[in-house]
Amino acid sequence: MSKLKIGVIGCGGIANQKHFPALKANSDLNEIVAFCDTQKERAEKAAAEFGAPGAKVYTDYHDLLADPNVEIVHVCTPNVAHCPITCDAFAAGKHVYCEKPMSHSTAEAEKMVEAWKKSGKQFTVGYQNRFRPEVQNLHAACMNDDLGDIYYGKAHAVRRRGVPTWGVFMDKAQQGGGPLIDIGTHALDITLWCMNNYDVDSVSGSVFYKLGNLQQATEGNLFGPWDPNTFEVEDSAMGFVKMKNGATINLEASWALNILESREASTTLCGTKAGAEIHSGMSYSKNELIYNRGRNNQLMEETLSPVGGVAYFGGGGGEEGTIDCRQWLEAVQNGTQPLVKPEEALVVTKILDAIYQSAKENKEVKF
Repeated sequence: MSKLKIGVIGCGGIANQKHFPALKANSDLNEIVAFCDTQKERAEKAAAEFGAPGAKVYTDYHDLLADPNVEIVHVCTPNVAHCPITCDAFAAGKHVYCEKPMSHSTAEAEKMVEAWKKSGKQFTVGYQNRFRPEVQNLHAACMNDDLGDIYYGKAHAVRRRGVPTWGVFMDKAQQGGGPLIDIGTHALDITLWCMNNYDVDSVSGSVFYKLGNLQQATEGNLFGPWDPNTFEVEDSAMGFVKMKNGATINLEASWALNILESREASTTLCGTKAGAEIHSGMSYSKNELIYNRGRNNQLMEETLSPVGGVAYFGGGGGEEGTIDCRQWLEAVQNGTQPLVKPEEALVVTKILDAIYQSAKENKEVKF
């Protein structure tokens, strides 16, 4: 079977740290034949390092989509560009892997799903944390009913000081939001997926702009001090999600918060038979999965401690990124459904958008 032909739109941080290494690690299934970036030198550099012989370079994504050699498009741009590029890619007859979040707004995400359904092509969103071994183990346990009825969950995406100081993360016009849709989206995806519950009843939220514009708050930031004058998005956001069956989820997301524990891409689940917690983030040297339940008249804890950690910027995409990429390419190749379904990613976006809306209007948002 011939290799799938990939075109990458956006050759910045996430492309270089996740997509390019993951695609290269699966070079038996694909080759990158086109690169697009508004900064031509970035696309040229990526093509030289990761491209197939004769790979083309573009500065206008429409030109890449018009390239008949491209079968699959990876959208690695700032959030606000996800919708138009994805919709245009489907119209051009391409399969699409879009970076998380699907979009910065419900309306745009719904347009993307509609375009996908009309296209007959494959579509997935970049929630690679599902492929971490402890997340896979927890999901399997939930599907086996080991936890029983899961009626309460927490989605953790809290950094003490981990504001990304590169790219456009602090630019609201290009990103649409801050930590809630940057890292909160991963924690929420893991929690919803393990609970296997996407039937939302209502959402309430609080969004804070407290530390981003304070010079003294930049001290000790993992990625170096940020510029308080250019910090336009929230620094923290909290949400309360009520499902139609009565189950609830608390979501916490921050890049900067005066808290001791940095817990990211993590979840806590409480069921009628048992509970489980995933610990990952900057406060942990390795990821942990801890089950808790009663046995032999005592409370017990069972711990799974696989090797590896969350793939921050510097992990070459992480093992989970490589696995995610392979199952995506195989899904396109075989005409099967990728693990991350567009309908699930849409619910994540709708919840995040509802948290922003609830905070702005100071009221509960009904789904």
